[in-house]
Amino acid sequence: MASSISLFLSSPFATSSHLSSSQEPATTASSQRRFLIKCSSEPPPVPSIKFNKRDFLWGITLGSLILKEPFKSVAREVEVGSYLPPSPSDPAFVVFKATPKDTPALRAGNVEPYKFLLPPTWKQTRIANILSGNYCQPKCAEPWIEVKFEDEKQGKIQVVASPLIRLTNKPNATIEDIGTPEELIASLGPFVTGNTLDPDELLEASVEKRDGQTYYRYVLETPFALTGTHNLAKATAKGNTVVLFVASANEKQWSSAQKTLKAIVDSFEL
Repeated sequence: MASSISLFLSSPFATSSHLSSSQEPATTASSQRRFLIKCSSEPPPVPSIKFNKRDFLWGITLGSLILKEPFKSVAREVEVGSYLPPSPSDPAFVVFKATPKDTPALRAGNVEPYKFLLPPTWKQTRIANILSGNYCQPKCAEPWIEVKFEDEKQGKIQVVASPLIRLTNKPNATIEDIGTPEELIASLGPFVTGNTLDPDELLEASVEKRDGQTYYRYVLETPFALTGTHNLAKATAKGNTVVLFVASANEKQWSSAQKTLKAIVDSFEL
């Protein structure tokens, strides 16, 4: 059943003295209008909205990035050569040694300290809190980014850490316990490319042993990767974590800096 409701809409120029309920002066007739509105006696149905926990968490993640949540990394907007020591073995590079002040995982004791060489012109880049693992240490279920450095002319590197339990149920497993180099990169490939990894994009896979630690090394040509068309990677496992070191470059960077990128990857050790 429909009901009628009479409404008086007043001109913004009408004063309160003109709006007496007992009378309606003719002088204000032009400033008031009467409308007859028909409406249903029953309210319209409210559409049901359904969402699951994953959608909710994804929304929170996007929201935090859109709102530009403050960064938690201690990245410095200056060239690393201004504050890192030169390499004793090669003065063309400086040495980065990760310490607890650098990452949440190192502060939590969830990652063993690592080091690598960098050209002095590179700069450290900031990592969003949601990607740094700060929110989930010391028991993260998914991989996180430890540190990132880049140079516009040469490329970029990043250290990605993954909880060991994501790859194997064996505690304190070595990288050999997890699987072959090909099996490992199949699991961690998306963290190299930023999206997906096709098996055909793996050009080389090899094994390196240094000071009792085993490393898997990779050369990848990734035309559709978000990180770059060329990627070099090196992975190892220690404690409760698998650490993946990635150097990436586009075609222009690769043509002039592939030797430098290979030297950077060679230098990484845990």
